[in-house]
Amino acid sequence: MPAFPSRGTAAWNRAIRFDRCGDDYNGAHKHHKSHIFPPMTDHQPRFCPRLVWALAFSAAVAGCATQSYDKQTADMQNAGRAGGIPAALAQLESTAKTGEEKAALLYNMERGELLRMERRYPDSTQAFLQADSKVKEWEDTAKTNPDKLMGMLGAALISERLKGYEGQDYEKVWLTTRLALNRMAVGDFDNARVDIKRTHEREAIIAEFRAKETLAAEEQAKSNGARSGSKEINGYPVETLDDPEVLALKNSYQNALSHYLAGFLYEILNEPGMAAPGYRKAIELKPETQVLEEGLQGLDHRTSITWQRRQRMTDVLFVVEAGDAPARKPQAFTLPVPTSRGMVTASISYPVIAPSQDPLLTRLSAAGAHFKLEKVVDVNVMARRALKDEMPGMVLRSFTRALTKGVLQNELQKQGGLIGGLIGAAASVATEQADDRMWRMLPGRVYVARGYLPPGEHSIAIDGRELPARIRIDGQYALVPLRMYENSVLIGDVATLGQLPGAAPAVAAPAPPAAAAPAVAPVVVPAVAPVTPAAAPRANKRPRPAPKPGAKPAQVAKP
Repeated sequence: MPAFPSRGTAAWNRAIRFDRCGDDYNGAHKHHKSHIFPPMTDHQPRFCPRLVWALAFSAAVAGCATQSYDKQTADMQNAGRAGGIPAALAQLESTAKTGEEKAALLYNMERGELLRMERRYPDSTQAFLQADSKVKEWEDTAKTNPDKLMGMLGAALISERLKGYEGQDYEKVWLTTRLALNRMAVGDFDNARVDIKRTHEREAIIAEFRAKETLAAEEQAKSNGARSGSKEINGYPVETLDDPEVLALKNSYQNALSHYLAGFLYEILNEPGMAAPGYRKAIELKPETQVLEEGLQGLDHRTSITWQRRQRMTDVLFVVEAGDAPARKPQAFTLPVPTSRGMVTASISYPVIAPSQDPLLTRLSAAGAHFKLEKVVDVNVMARRALKDEMPGMVLRSFTRALTKGVLQNELQKQGGLIGGLIGAAASVATEQADDRMWRMLPGRVYVARGYLPPGEHSIAIDGRELPARIRIDGQYALVPLRMYENSVLIGDVATLGQLPGAAPAVAAPAPPAAAAPAVAPVVVPAVAPVTPAAAPRANKRPRPAPKPGAKPAQVAKP
């Protein structure tokens, strides 16, 4: 629990001045022309009833008007379960009626992800770009006027939910990664390269700003006489934030997939000097991960002219996403607050993120080969790390709100009796809502597998569950995106680049004489039950590494 100031301290005196409507209110009064309240002196402490009642009324209205984002997301996900992604998209779009709501960051992130899952990549990219414009505004402010972002007066005095949503730091990074994946799906590798570069720049801006914010929060905590931290909140499930996986993360915003994807993209664009740092950073963020290590170890050989002349199979990167991003659930607490008449209680609320219970994926099979699926990103863990980093500031702001609301409740009770006290208590509870906004349509976990497959159509199985739809593999490099969503598997467009030596160039099919064909519907493949042990692919077979220099791929004739 936060340490409240003792009598005689500066923080105590500030709280009592709020209680008596003294110097703090006088200072605010001097800047207004309306002169609603007469000037006051320290010798004539007077109560400001109109201000207090106005605060109580506006706080109650603001609290009642705020809808839980978790409830809104649950409606969207329930619609998706009943009617598929189009129904989820329709439910989401029904929540945005004004131009401002349709331009909101979180709305466009959710919409862009749903459109991506439908393989409507141009529309998805436009939604992501609109969301990205909001993040760019945040970046510009973080670089030129960081103090503006640190000012949280509205949240400090009324509710966390009144802050404008600026996105979690890991969401900002995911946004440029999603844009890069969309561009690659439609063959726009040049703009994908730009998005990857912006990912690195964005991480640097976040790191610099968070360092300044942490220092400012510590100084403010000291000036207010309060300690901040989740361990001081009685009843808070600290173990969810101090989980070994959470503590193992270097920070809350960098992820191995973004940097491995950067290495892969630079590699297929024949820029090995740029690819190596991407692979190296991915290993740093997720050490002892075989697929990441092999990406760096085999880079020089895979980009050599000798190997490119001999290559007869496609270098395939599988990106398998499973589950959904976690939810922030509010949990209520009460704090004792000092006033001139003694201690009163104020209601506060903090978000809690439960650890994911989704089973891990382990193996992908194709063309008789088995590839180890390795988890490179866990959004649940990243979200809990972000919350852990936020908690000191949340506790400090709740301390400030508790002081203000406690004094407000005390004065209402003095001036309005029982009814005034009830109004104060109701306003305190109604406005104290934990901020539960998050990008909920992101996948919960991301796995990667990489190896060589002969060109052609292949059946894919994940942990023995075979996908009825076959996947076409072609070119020198291919990226295959898969999303395990509810009880189905969504297969994205395969990104390909380059041509194998000796392969005939692809010939575009002639356009049909009839009218333009309707838009292609997303491939939604029902997930089938696991195969029986007798029919299961051979287990414990290691994924194929990149061929050693001079070696020939299996089942391939000499070039």
